[in-house]
Amino acid sequence: MRLCYELDLEESAVELIKDQHLRGFFSDSTSFNILMDMLFIKGKYKNALEVLIEMKNQDVKFSKDTYVLAFAICYKLNSPESFKVCTTLREEALIKGDILSRRASCFAVALALNQNHVEKATSIFSQIMNPESILCINLSLMIHIQSNMSKTLIEILKDATEGNVSKFVKKLKFSEEVLAKVREKVKDVPALLATFDELYGKLHINGQVTAYTLDALLCHTPKGLKSHMVHLNKRTVSRRTFQPLSQSLWAE
Repeated sequence: MRLCYELDLEESAVELIKDQHLRGFFSDSTSFNILMDMLFIKGKYKNALEVLIEMKNQDVKFSKDTYVLAFAICYKLNSPESFKVCTTLREEALIKGDILSRRASCFAVALALNQNHVEKATSIFSQIMNPESILCINLSLMIHIQSNMSKTLIEILKDATEGNVSKFVKKLKFSEEVLAKVREKVKDVPALLATFDELYGKLHINGQVTAYTLDALLCHTPKGLKSHMVHLNKRTVSRRTFQPLSQSLWAE
């Protein structure tokens, strides 16, 4: 698996994972996580889902990272089938007492919204601990948009623009894409539209608007958690032998 990773051979890695003669050889989540990450980055979401299903069939224990990858894959596929997979995995995780990170839950919320399961999205969001991140606040807006809660949307934006927050507290930021959807929701109510336009201007002045889309916010990897794949194309020398990869890996 390390050779496949170093040489960017995800197809060969998939064959290894599925090889019945090697069943049980990849006994922990690490190999599966690396492979799903490789496939996800390359946009091969169906293949990544196959690896996830294979992992489950082999009874390999899921880690916190596995759930993030699993829900991200299902979110990208954005189909009734992937929503069912995500929902089932989440319910099983809760029954087993597995810890689901905020990031994993955010992918589940976004998928539920994309599949128009607003109540499910609301339920999952309500269980997120510390939902004060830029991603969570934008997901919250999307929930209110799809719940037709126009007045509450305006109240959220109004609270965000008030200047009574300490300068040491990080200001909330809103996606330009999401704000456009808020405007679309309130455009038929003149009073709300006028208030929105005023608040929108204040948000821009305060530097509280980001060009990142909701999808970009979801798929953004925080510093310190960058995928190994980010460095893959930059690395041409083995980290162990310091020889060119094309030579050293086969030698190893």
